[in-house]
Amino acid sequence: MEGGGAASISAEKTSESAAAASYTYWIREVTHEAAPLPLPKKLNPEDLSNQSNKTHLGSAWNGAGTWEEKSLNKWATDRIKELLVSMGSLEFSGGRAEVSEVTKCSGDAFLVTVRNKKRVGYTYELTLKVKGEWLVGGEKKKVKGHIDVFEFSLGELDDLQIVVKLGEDIDVSQQEKQQICQDLRLFLQPLREKLLQFEQEIKDRQG
Repeated sequence: MEGGGAASISAEKTSESAAAASYTYWIREVTHEAAPLPLPKKLNPEDLSNQSNKTHLGSAWNGAGTWEEKSLNKWATDRIKELLVSMGSLEFSGGRAEVSEVTKCSGDAFLVTVRNKKRVGYTYELTLKVKGEWLVGGEKKKVKGHIDVFEFSLGELDDLQIVVKLGEDIDVSQQEKQQICQDLRLFLQPLREKLLQFEQEIKDRQG
């Protein structure tokens, strides 16, 4: 029995030693010294002055100028509408017409800063409401319609395309409708000129 008791005590000591070793090992893992986290630093006027002397574009947080995009949608949409409505009336052999409203001006315009260089871009599509009057059969008749401008982007204005649609309530013959539509397609060139002006203005924002 005494031998059995000694064996039991020895086993208990072995178990306690193992537990102590395990406990000590766990403590070493938890209390292992790690690199301290950087503390926040309040900028003083001198720090701000040094930052302002660094030449980079875009926001202050993006000091490396790696990538930053700024939306120009509000300015671009308002400017396109303003330019197109300012085209005024066009005179044709059989009448006259003007852009009364830009009913659709859908797209995006943006300024991107990449590696301290600015780049602009845009993509839009438009619908313009036109109104005017034509001399048909010796009588002046009111004409209303729409000009749809297919999607266009920066550098693509030479390929600008439009489609003219007349209102259904125009009391003219089919042949006369075709002539009026042909006349209204002449809006393409002044329309392109206004959009070229817009394109130059958005390019100027790269400066």
